[in-house]
Order: sequence, then C-alpha cells, then structure tokens
Amino acid sequence: MEKKKVAVPLVCHGHSRPVVDLFYSPITPDGFFLISASKDSTPMLRNGETGDWIGTFEGHKGAVWSSCLDNKALRAASASADFSAKLWDALTGDELHSFEHKHIVRACAFSGDTHHLLTGGVEKILRIFDLNCLDAAPREVDNTSGSIRTVAWLHGDQIILSSCTDTNGVRLWDLRSGKTVQTLETKSPVTSVEVSCDGRYITTADGSTVKFWDSNHFGLVKSYNMPCNVESASLEPKNGNKFIAGGEDMWVRVFDFHTGEELGCNKGHHGPVHCVRFAPAGESYASGSEDGTIRIWQTSPVIREESDQVPGNAPNPKVKAVADEVNRKLQTLQVGKEGDTPEMG
Repeated sequence: MEKKKVAVPLVCHGHSRPVVDLFYSPITPDGFFLISASKDSTPMLRNGETGDWIGTFEGHKGAVWSSCLDNKALRAASASADFSAKLWDALTGDELHSFEHKHIVRACAFSGDTHHLLTGGVEKILRIFDLNCLDAAPREVDNTSGSIRTVAWLHGDQIILSSCTDTNGVRLWDLRSGKTVQTLETKSPVTSVEVSCDGRYITTADGSTVKFWDSNHFGLVKSYNMPCNVESASLEPKNGNKFIAGGEDMWVRVFDFHTGEELGCNKGHHGPVHCVRFAPAGESYASGSEDGTIRIWQTSPVIREESDQVPGNAPNPKVKAVADEVNRKLQTLQVGKEGDTPEMG
C-alpha cells in the first residue's frame, strides 16, 4: 500500500477557548509577529516565524473577537464582547487605553499611518479613534445595514471596508464624504476581508465561495467555489499565485490563484477553522480553530510518511517540546477569569 504524505504543522497551545482571529505584523527589524484573538478573553502575541509565545494581554472581561498590530509591531489593539476596544503596548503588555462602546465590538484595524484605530460591531456604527489624542471623541460613520463583522482600510486610509453579520456584500466608505461609494456583491454574508500587501486585491470569503476583487476598480477578478462553507481566506503575499481557505470541515486547503485547483489539504485541527492568514513573506501561514489551537504550516511543507506519525494523536516530539515550553511559561500567568466570559455577537 502506498504511504500517504502528510504536512507537519507547528502547533501553538495556550488558548483555553476557540481562536477566532489571527493577524501578522509586517516584517520589522526584530522579525515579524502573530497576534491571536480568542473567546478566552486574552489576546496572545507570538514570534511569527517560530510560533513561540511572547506574552498575553490581560484586561478584557469578555470574548475577544479581533486583534491586530501596528506596522512596527509596537502597539496592539483588540475588540471584545465586553463593549470595549483596547490599545496595548506590544513590548510591555500594558494597557494604554480602553475605548468604550455601547455594545459588543467585533472588529478593529490600525490605519496604514498608525494614527487611527477603526472599530465596528453590534452597534452598527464604524468608529475612527485618533491615537494621537486618546480622549477625543471618535469620528462615527453610521447607517450600516447590520451588525459589523469585519473592517479594513484601503487606498492610503481614504476608504474603509466593512461587512456585516446578517447582510451580504462588502461596503466601501469614502471618508472624505462619509458615504458608501461601492458595494462588492456577494450571495452570503462576508466573514473574512483581506487587502493584499501590494494593495492590488481584496480577498473575501462568503458561504462556500472565495472571491478576489480589483481594489482600484472594484470589479470581480476571480471567484472559486470551495468544498465546504469557509470562514476565512488569505492570498499569498509574495507572488500572489496561491491562496488558503479554512472553514467548517476543519481542514486548511491551499489553492492555485489562477486556476482554483486544490494544491494541498492540511488536516490536524479538531474543530472548525475560524481564521487563516499568510505570514508577510509567504513562507508560512497560520490557522486558528474552534479547538483552541493555532497551527503554523510551511508553504513548502515538511512532510512525513503517514505511518511514521507518533501513535494515536500525540504530537510530533519537536512540536511537543515547543508546546511544553509555552505551557510552562503560561503557568506563571493568569489566563482569563473563572467562569464563562461573554461571547455573544
């Protein structure tokens, strides 16, 4: 019988609840970093290349739905079910400010110049906070059609993108006029929006479809049907010749951007995949799951014979050593609080 080849990911433990959002920083003089949002209320910062745990941001009292880093990875932001978005010092873990909202905050994003923070959530209001004047009232862009699920910046921070939990499509807002200038039409609510590193494409996931849009003219470039409902998709940033998608079947698939052909299928998660993202140079990508783990996969994967796997579900010894070290460090921290945390929305 022919032995099957299987990819070996780096498994990052630490979260005690589902991982619902991942964000890679750009490459900095100190490398690049990965921040994760989880329903356990504690965003975590990791080395983006090795997955090694760096620190945990403690202070939220509800599920954290979104997290991000600024361009230099010096500050982090998070959006939570505790009706707040928080700004953090990414070097010390200190909370710099808490932006209070009147309902669950589902999404946040730093502007390209890092001077502003964009938030959105169940209130159906997009807010833009001035990070140079933390106590100033935010600019509000309202009249969204539903509870906001995703937000992103485009075109030198002149346009913002938003999608809603219960309505289809992605709306593009021109900040100069405060009005919708375009809607990217989809057949299902959009659960993932990503602007490519070169600013050329907008990648969306809706239902069982991944779409790529021209970010200048907003026309549909590619649309591919997926094998299952997908929650997240990401375009390879260096060459743009492949993309990844993850969803309800627990697998992370790799596809050819030009043809839609499936190039690989990574198995290992024990729950639906909520988020996938490529590292900034495209050499690896990360997935976060309902099972509470993050897995980092190599774009050119290390493979082993299926029969050589450690018996049962035990991890690869090298991966286990890294996981044990992370867990040892985490024992010194208080991760969340006793009892369930709010996670509605």
